Amino acid sequence: MTVQSILKMGNPILRRVADPIEDPTSDEVRALVADMRDSLKAVGGVGLAAPQIGVPLALVIFEVPAARAQAADGEEAEGVASTVLINPVVEPLSDETALDWEGCLSVPDLRGVVPRHTHIRYSGVDLDGNKVSVEADGFHARVVQHECDHLHGILYPQRMTDMRYLVYEEEMEAFMDSLRGPAEDPAETQPDEE
Repeated sequence: MTVQSILKMGNPILRRVADPIEDPTSDEVRALVADMRDSLKAVGGVGLAAPQIGVPLALVIFEVPAARAQAADGEEAEGVASTVLINPVVEPLSDETALDWEGCLSVPDLRGVVPRHTHIRYSGVDLDGNKVSVEADGFHARVVQHECDHLHGILYPQRMTDMRYLVYEEEMEAFMDSLRGPAEDPAETQPDEE
């Protein structure tokens, strides 16, 4: 197991569609997952996609710590243990979307407001080849959508609808202070269409 470097926005591997994994139970896939877990632990965060460490395969890992778990209605939710999802498919279960801040290990030092479906079903297989099918909402759904976007060559800035809400982390406090009131909080209102 080895900590791998995280690729940054601009690397061509992050722009391509990941290849499906033929044998999810292989030793190579288990070794890749171990490297991904070590890499994620080394840098922090809640999820990582294989392309982010230079492996263009359809595999993501994620977890939702109980302290960060939140349902779509804003209520507390249960955390999600470390999950391996191979060849994932994400299906929106409603048209409802919500705006919230996101960051990404491949887009360091920035945060942006991204619309995501509030209620989804994700499916795929685990390391033992067992089928996985889970309904998710709130932060759990956001994390899964964000990680699975990496498998389609999409980084969160491409999902943003208003680039005024792309902010360097070191400027977040000043940015939030500059908002005139809750009506301008991008996580609570839809940005103006241009």
